[in-house]
Amino acid sequence: MKNSLLAISLCALFVLVSPFQEGHAEEVYLEPDTFLAEVFGSSLPDPDVLWITKDRKSVTSRIMTHGKGPRRIRYWADATRTAWILEEIGKVRPITTGYVVKSGQIERVAVLIYRESRGWEVRHKFFTDQFVGATVDADYRLDRYIDGISGATLSVDALTRLGRLALYLTEEITAENK
Repeated sequence: MKNSLLAISLCALFVLVSPFQEGHAEEVYLEPDTFLAEVFGSSLPDPDVLWITKDRKSVTSRIMTHGKGPRRIRYWADATRTAWILEEIGKVRPITTGYVVKSGQIERVAVLIYRESRGWEVRHKFFTDQFVGATVDADYRLDRYIDGISGATLSVDALTRLGRLALYLTEEITAENK
């Protein structure tokens, strides 16, 4: 009897505690298709692909501070803007983020899907609005300081790297189309 009560108590404790462990569930804040519809309206351009060549890989590796990443990246572009849906690991899970670039500046940042157990505050407008108007210098560093969020350092760093990457990739497709 005592053993079965102990087992039931342990099971109940596990059920109560498990949602707060590292394996946090995926939070979809904005579907990628909805993000693109908000950016381009009813005239959504067809997606295009930018291949990450050996030269581009050296730059993207420097921006992202690691050599991992896709061989090609999908993007959407009209006459004035590009939209990128990019992913980067925060602590252990990918953060899916949408970036819009216009005239060499970030126009919009939106956290679309967040999978980490901490740092979700980066999805809020007070944080993402810091990127609006940002550009990069010749070394692909942002032209401004992005104020962090206590407890969300890795997520802040991930979104900052992705912002730099979106600006670099936009430069690449602009140069490719000239």
